[in-house]
Amino acid sequence: MESALLKQFVIDKIEDLKAKDIAILDVSKQSNIADYMVICSGNSKTHVRSIAENLVVESKRAKIHIQGVEGRDTSEWVLVDLGDVILHVMQQQTRDFYQLEKLWSEKPE
Repeated sequence: MESALLKQFVIDKIEDLKAKDIAILDVSKQSNIADYMVICSGNSKTHVRSIAENLVVESKRAKIHIQGVEGRDTSEWVLVDLGDVILHVMQQQTRDFYQLEKLWSEKPE
């Protein structure tokens, strides 16, 4: 699946579970691991886990290959790697601490 379509698929699936503060970062010029990073927040560990699990289930249903899923155990930060698109679902305090949007928007010196 083309990365722009995959990005929209991810957004649709996380919106289905009311993910908050969705941010889309085009990292294609900064990294060769993915074209897009999608970052969102959940209200609780259960909400974070549910958002990520919904994407995993819907991806399997759509026959989209999942490279990996990390962080299900603690559910403070769950990463779902779909190749060209990586989803980060975080609790708000974890998101505030790591500031991925800022990290990926900074230009290297």
